[in-house]
Amino acid sequence: MDGIRINKFLSEAGVCSRREGDRIIEAGRVTIDGRPATAGERVLPGQSIEVDGKKVSKEEEEIFLAFYKPKGIVCTTAQEENGEKIQNVIDYIAYPKRIYPVGRLDQASEGLLLLTNQGEAMEKILRSRYGHEKEYYVCVDHKITEDLLQKMAKGVPILNTVTKPCKVWKEDETSFHIIITQGLNRQIRRMCEYFGYRVTHLRRDRVMNITLKGLKKGRYRHLTEQEIIELKKELEL
Repeated sequence: MDGIRINKFLSEAGVCSRREGDRIIEAGRVTIDGRPATAGERVLPGQSIEVDGKKVSKEEEEIFLAFYKPKGIVCTTAQEENGEKIQNVIDYIAYPKRIYPVGRLDQASEGLLLLTNQGEAMEKILRSRYGHEKEYYVCVDHKITEDLLQKMAKGVPILNTVTKPCKVWKEDETSFHIIITQGLNRQIRRMCEYFGYRVTHLRRDRVMNITLKGLKKGRYRHLTEQEIIELKKELEL
């Protein structure tokens, strides 16, 4: 059959992920040639696609950004959450073309956030089954023990599951580094809370081969050509 699924079209156009695309389609926010789109429907060449009344077209330029997210910025494209106004990452960056964040970094945390208009790349980075690494620097409210590090590395019961084994090493008495391959909701904070520790500072330093190196807080940069080549190779794109 000709054409591509509407959620994939939205993803490739840099509107949102496929999963989010399904949600906004169900909410009736997407139209094809003026009529509401349905989940699973295919878009044919020449058809007019609109989201919230604005026409959407595929962006030919591949955009990959690394952004040092400060605390307080919310990783969403929405203007508000739970009825309250928020400062979202898209408005904060004010990039001239449509992009969206690859996953979330909670509001109280800071560090590396990738943004792109490449839906397939985003989907593969987010799926935990691919085992892509994310590295964090974590400060807690009291002294760290070797027992804590060993137990965290083996897996911690949170959110009705057990976290996958991970790499953990100590920085000083109250801080450590951790590399995880999942993205559970507030995962590191919950892992620490399980053992009676409260996170006082959380910074993401790396996603796969991309790091914070050279980035000032609140600023973004385009990935280098070599970084994109390595990223795509690891993603098997």
